[in-house]
Amino acid sequence: MAIRIGANPICWANDDMPELGGETTLETILSEAKQVGFEGMELGKKFPRTPEALTAALAPYGLACISGWYSAKLLTRDGDAEFAAMQKHLGLLKSQGSEVMVLCETSNTVQGEIETPLSRRPKLVGDGWKTFGARMTRLADLMRAQGMRLVYHHHMGSVVQSAEDIDAFMAHTGPSVELLLDTGHAVWGGDDPARLASRYRDRVGHVHTKDIRSAVRAQSEAEDWSFLKSVLNGIYTVPGDGTIDFVSIFRALPGYAGWVVLEAEQDPAKANPLQYATMGYANLRTYLREGGLL
Repeated sequence: MAIRIGANPICWANDDMPELGGETTLETILSEAKQVGFEGMELGKKFPRTPEALTAALAPYGLACISGWYSAKLLTRDGDAEFAAMQKHLGLLKSQGSEVMVLCETSNTVQGEIETPLSRRPKLVGDGWKTFGARMTRLADLMRAQGMRLVYHHHMGSVVQSAEDIDAFMAHTGPSVELLLDTGHAVWGGDDPARLASRYRDRVGHVHTKDIRSAVRAQSEAEDWSFLKSVLNGIYTVPGDGTIDFVSIFRALPGYAGWVVLEAEQDPAKANPLQYATMGYANLRTYLREGGLL
């Protein structure tokens, strides 16, 4: 598969904070995504969760179902139990022809707690990585056998946030576990997404693109904000509206084929979703061409 550019509905309506874009209808999200030029959408809470209804919702806009977020609990249960728990979600994605499932460990994350600062996020040490990695690899193997690839989303506020976390996670998981390279989470977590792209080139299975407003990041870190408070204050924006060097990232991924997804959560009252999605899409196409992927 060549490069395809998609979007996540969080650009229009936030699942963790439903009041952000709560009044925005699914029809508005899909029609504006189509208007901008996106080829597919990841799922959000406004989307139907049965195969028939989801197909009917997407079909009028000609948009593919790229994937859908899955909240894993592998710190509290093994890979087989997790695989059993995800069957409905797995079946939904398979029914749409999706090839990857976006997955993040959320059993003890603080990413959805607006009053909990990021300094209190959970961390794994010692044998914790070994156990977690073995469970994740078992789950990915089971998913592969069903025709679905696991792409792991490193995320602020979770056990896989920093550069050290990502390296430990990749070292303790097998090749069936692929990395979802998220540019915004990488930079905010203290990593260089171009480094991640280069080091894990053969295991990058999905890409999320968002930019960082460095001044907001500096204030967030200085005042020890939570993830959601930082989002409300505009830490994220679309590619080209912040300080991330996307061309260097794409140049470090020669031969990548798959989805590149715009996923830049903002307060829609401050950042008009259609305006920002249009700007982000145009910039993304330029960066992909300059990076040799389009």
